[in-house]
Amino acid sequence: MSADGKGLSINLMGREFKVACADGQEKQLLAAVDYVNQRIQEIKDSGKVVGTERIALIAALNITHEFLNPGTSGGFDSAQLKRRINALQASIDDALAEQDKLF
Repeated sequence: MSADGKGLSINLMGREFKVACADGQEKQLLAAVDYVNQRIQEIKDSGKVVGTERIALIAALNITHEFLNPGTSGGFDSAQLKRRINALQASIDDALAEQDKLF
């Protein structure tokens, strides 16, 4: 996996892809790639799903299910994300308010 001015090269399911990635977001994208590859490998290892496309689709469905249903298999906590976004928005608003005083 490498980055250049045009994107980031990643490896999913043994195939290389070049994807766009905002500056400073490479670490998060690579963590997402690792997570997806881990879930894909779990499905492959189960032996219940055959075929590259089917494995990718099942992994996508499983990850989406985790995202939409917190508390299942250590799933995504959307309430926590909303709180974090609100806190960040408040910090941004405060910083912008300070800037207004300068002008």
